[in-house]
Amino acid sequence: MARRDRDSRNAAGCLLKALLVVGLLVVVVALFATFYTGPTPKVVVESALPGIGRRTPIQIRIDDPQRVQKVKVEVVQNTEVKPVLEQTYQPRSLWHLGSAPPLVLRAEVGRETVQGLRTGEATVRVTAERAGSLLRSPDPVTAEIKLPVRLAPPTLQISSTFHYINQGGCETVVYRVGEGAVRDGVRSGDWWFPSFPMPGADKQARFAFFAIPYDTTDPSGVRLTAEDEVGNRAEAAFIDKFTPRPMTTDTIQVTDAFMNKVVPEIMGQSPEVADQGDLLKNYLWINRELRKKNAATLKELGKKSELKFLWTQPFLPMPNAKITAAFAQRRTYVYNGKNIDQEDHLGFDMASVTHDAVPASNSGKVVLARFFGIYGNAVVIDHGYGLQSLYGHLSSLGVKEGDMVQRGQELGRSGQTGLAGGDHLHFTMLLQGLAVTPVEWWDPHWIQDRAARKLGAALPYKP
Repeated sequence: MARRDRDSRNAAGCLLKALLVVGLLVVVVALFATFYTGPTPKVVVESALPGIGRRTPIQIRIDDPQRVQKVKVEVVQNTEVKPVLEQTYQPRSLWHLGSAPPLVLRAEVGRETVQGLRTGEATVRVTAERAGSLLRSPDPVTAEIKLPVRLAPPTLQISSTFHYINQGGCETVVYRVGEGAVRDGVRSGDWWFPSFPMPGADKQARFAFFAIPYDTTDPSGVRLTAEDEVGNRAEAAFIDKFTPRPMTTDTIQVTDAFMNKVVPEIMGQSPEVADQGDLLKNYLWINRELRKKNAATLKELGKKSELKFLWTQPFLPMPNAKITAAFAQRRTYVYNGKNIDQEDHLGFDMASVTHDAVPASNSGKVVLARFFGIYGNAVVIDHGYGLQSLYGHLSSLGVKEGDMVQRGQELGRSGQTGLAGGDHLHFTMLLQGLAVTPVEWWDPHWIQDRAARKLGAALPYKP
């Protein structure tokens, strides 16, 4: 009997304890649901630029965004609040375990995105609003960054005149740029031609060699351009006369004998060429893709050009040579009666006698002297300020990279390496890697009118 009473009391005690634990859990859950609002997010605001200009990218990162339900981006100037971006989100349940990945937003603030923005200072404010509990609404989390507002672009004042340019040709522009410009030069279609300081006390005086691409028939895309560090940009049209130089056309018959001659040599010397498993496919890859890779290399070489003139005299063509193909020729390639490709020939082919001496068109620095894809054995000479000359299909090389060469100095011998069907020299001029017609640079009068008179003492030219 006593034992039964003791067991009953123990059972009642256990039940009471269980009820107390359950009651405590209910209280905790109720308090949690009533007052807990989730983790407090951390908001970080960063600007990609040191100030607000035309369009300044702003990046917002929110860590622990589980309970974020709205994010607002605003620009505050004095008492004016200007909305920029507002995003709403579905907050996670309070009972959801685990963290959420960071929330990353991007916005643009500036003259083109925020109406009524004024020069001075502004605050970019980001507010993350949080979902609440049953009885509690948490305060939003706010982060700010203050930035100067600069809305006026750098000034441009063109000093030179008579900007006459041919399709596929070059020109020179001299101008003054306002303080604050961090990048200025000539935009010509997809090509950028940077400017360089003019010698002398005027630190704002600049000049730029520029070109209109050989396949561009409309000069309206040529603009003198200056940008400051916050993206404000000034542009000016300045071309006085444009002369079209339509591309010529030609048809190239591709034979098995020709492909068997050129493809193995190029593949053996060009590790970037992957075997396509077929002679014709290999040839087409070389003619298309390797040609593009070679063009990209020439563009990179142009960026590394010496910031000084390495020449003082007119450029020389190969002497006693017959022109067998001219600059800017659109070629259709035909194999077994079918059109298989179309590419542009961007130089002069000049033939004389077999293995004739190839002279440097002008003085400069050898920046490439090796087997170079479609050009075979090739030499590129840097003449300074982005101007370079290319000599292709050579049978042998007489110089090495880094050599300083003089006008008329032998660079090697003509040949038929690369995509050459016979012994000749492929020659072209390059400006920032863009192939331009050599005819202008061979002409002392053109150099005098288009470059020397505009640059004055900056170009030590001796015609």
